Amino acid sequence: MEIETREIRFSEERLAEVRQILQRYPEGRQKSALLPLLHIAQAEFDNWLSPDVMDYVAGLLDIEPIEVYEVASFYTMFNLRPVGKYVLEICRTGPCCLVGAEKVQAHIEEKLGIKPGETTPDGMFTLKPVECLAACGFGPVMQVGATYYEKLTPERTDELLERFRNENKRATYC
Repeated sequence: MEIETREIRFSEERLAEVRQILQRYPEGRQKSALLPLLHIAQAEFDNWLSPDVMDYVAGLLDIEPIEVYEVASFYTMFNLRPVGKYVLEICRTGPCCLVGAEKVQAHIEEKLGIKPGETTPDGMFTLKPVECLAACGFGPVMQVGATYYEKLTPERTDELLERFRNENKRATYC
């Protein structure tokens, strides 16, 4: 049995970006660059962080892999398994729920036929309820990549889903 492996390595463009970020920190403090490097890694490697990718980032920063796993598993913006091109992060905290977040989430579930944590069969959308997106005055709020969509209604959500489907590109944080 032959096992195919893929070497994990940033593109030259991304490596230049990584070097630039590392220069912001004093010698011996490169661990402080972990969050921006994880964002770059997630964008570079199909919008999720496999153990091999996290090990690669640990190697770049000369830190232990467990240090990367701890951070990546703490923040909801990092995906630890494959996701769709668009991760629909719906705020599920009190203020958004009071103005209809649960209704918007239920609408998405019905429209796309997926539950929280699931991805549509075409690989386009993943639904991911998250804790506070810190936009309490503009709820219900959904984050898709680096963009917030505020004051959602089922109708507005349908417009966004259609737009994403037509754009058909991967939404990332960077």
